[in-house]
Amino acid sequence: MLEAIQFQYFLGALVSLLVITNPPSKIPLFVSLTQGMSPERQRQQANMAGVYAAAIMLVSLIGGNVLLAFFGISYGAMRIAGGLVVAVIGYQMLFGGNSPNKAPIVRRDKDDYAFFPIAMPGIAGPGTIAVVIGFSTEIAELTDYVAMAVAFAWTALAICATAGVSWFVMRYSDVITKRLGPSGTLVLGKLMGFLLICIGVQFVGSGIRTFMAGS
Repeated sequence: MLEAIQFQYFLGALVSLLVITNPPSKIPLFVSLTQGMSPERQRQQANMAGVYAAAIMLVSLIGGNVLLAFFGISYGAMRIAGGLVVAVIGYQMLFGGNSPNKAPIVRRDKDDYAFFPIAMPGIAGPGTIAVVIGFSTEIAELTDYVAMAVAFAWTALAICATAGVSWFVMRYSDVITKRLGPSGTLVLGKLMGFLLICIGVQFVGSGIRTFMAGS
């Protein structure tokens, strides 16, 4: 039972979060904002952005259910809404060329961009938070407290792993850019978009079942 939960929540959360964050898509944002900084300062920005992104996702995982209870939103409704958001983002990536969690244009008039806009909304934007809260609602429906604790722990580990991948991509953005090239980055973005649509549909289907069971 616990082994199945470990595989389900860790692998499911890791794949979903890597797809929604799409770390390679953050390379242009990171490079443009840190242009002109010293290598040491660029490393600091990548380090802090990874820490901030992990913190935002972990807070969403822990506090998501509290917010839903406060506003009287059912788990099923949240999962349906989150699935629709994720599917729309995936559609935009697949057919419109937009990246998920698209960050706004920011003037380069300061020397610290780690939290805004790199970590939020660059990495941990609305789509990412919706995915995290979606998993938190699934965990909250477990009846076994031990299983629930294990699921939270492995989902948190997936969050940390996702932040680690984002950090790695930003840390070595110059090397990765040369390896992928414009065509490779575009193809990867389209593939991520298709996977996001699949994840969104899965969330909607799960949410409908939960919503109907509770009605």
